Amino acid sequence: MTAQAIPEPTPKKETPFSQQVALKLLGVSAIILVLLIPLGMIESTLQERLKRRDEAVTEITSSWGKEQGLVGPVLVIPYRYTYKSFKDTVIKGEIKKTEVIETATGKAWFLPDELKVEGDIQPEKLHRGIYDAVVYQGRLKLSGRFSVPDFQALKIEESKVLWEDAVIVAAVTDLRGTGEALQFRFGDKSFRMAPGPELDGLPTGVHARIGSLAKSLKGQAFSLDMSIKGSRSINFAPVGVQNDIKLASPWPDPSFRGQFLPAERSVTAQGFHALWKVSYYGRSYPQASSAGFPAEEVYGSLFGVSFYNAMDSYRMVERAIKYGILFLTLVFAVFFLFETLAKLRIHPVQYVLVGAAMCLFYLALLSLSEFMSFGGSYLIACAAAITAVTLYSRAVLHTGARSMTIAAELCAIYGFLYVALRLQDYSLLLGTAGLFVVLSAIMYVTRDLDWYALDAR
Repeated sequence: MTAQAIPEPTPKKETPFSQQVALKLLGVSAIILVLLIPLGMIESTLQERLKRRDEAVTEITSSWGKEQGLVGPVLVIPYRYTYKSFKDTVIKGEIKKTEVIETATGKAWFLPDELKVEGDIQPEKLHRGIYDAVVYQGRLKLSGRFSVPDFQALKIEESKVLWEDAVIVAAVTDLRGTGEALQFRFGDKSFRMAPGPELDGLPTGVHARIGSLAKSLKGQAFSLDMSIKGSRSINFAPVGVQNDIKLASPWPDPSFRGQFLPAERSVTAQGFHALWKVSYYGRSYPQASSAGFPAEEVYGSLFGVSFYNAMDSYRMVERAIKYGILFLTLVFAVFFLFETLAKLRIHPVQYVLVGAAMCLFYLALLSLSEFMSFGGSYLIACAAAITAVTLYSRAVLHTGARSMTIAAELCAIYGFLYVALRLQDYSLLLGTAGLFVVLSAIMYVTRDLDWYALDAR
């Protein structure tokens, strides 16, 4: 009986190393995409916390005072006018339309020739739980002059003008912010202002009845002293032919806003001074009219200053998360180069764990920044992430020198991120320059590497 030969096993064909590198590169790219899920969840948590903060701020400002907008003063003088209408009249058993002359009352309004405002605003922070809201209180002094109302230009007969019903109107967005009775002064005469705007189109305001004094306004200066409380911002309407608004405040981070910017400004760590010089040429409504008051155009011309936190921790964390995918790519690129050049074997699970530690940096930053300064929160979150990844890299990369390389890279990218967040206006420029530097460094390190020769090695 002849012994049957046992066939030798076919040797397993080994995948070329260059193909293994390509497959690993695809795998690492897939891991980075998967890690976008926890980054998205952290961003969702951030939006939820931001919403809760906004709700708390709204509760605070609703009881203290809202954003304040000041319009006026405006001189309002009623007048009578006649118009024709047709009414049904029964004549000899038939209904006929007859022409009837009717009388009605309209309101002509006049804006001041000069308006000056001097204000001293004192912001402060109020707390609701762990959240802060910026509010303010201060004093405003309004002064200026009106010219004598010209009804001829409005084609209104002076005999039909109701001078005795003339009123001065000033609109204030939130009247709760006026903490004392307001006295409007013309020369040596004083008039107490009562609630109610007395002018269609103005939602809230005050008025004072000045009567026949409106006939002799030429040369008489007016003044109005006002204590005011509000939140977030204070704004003014350029109702004068010439408007000079001067504000001073110890707030170091003002945001000048609206249709006009200050002609002069000085902003330091001790506060700011700002002066607006605005003429009526920059607005779209007239100086006087007998038509309805153009409230939409007037409120659209508001300008002023906003008090906000330049270092809003939630906005800073939101901006930091946008760099998440970039930082994962940079760290994984170093791991991938170590794995390729030093023939290490790094499992996908190890990539995932390193990525998870880097994602937790943003969650730690978010949670810590609610209780302490952003700088302190950033330092603690960085220390935790760098320590965890470095110690884990010591076991994965097998040598201390390689793990120190990872630690140095993490220190560099987190330091870069902090500088980019602090610069604000120049963060995009700095980020672009940083990307060019990193890409150039990787290209320089791998410039002499023959990827196809890896199979022979």
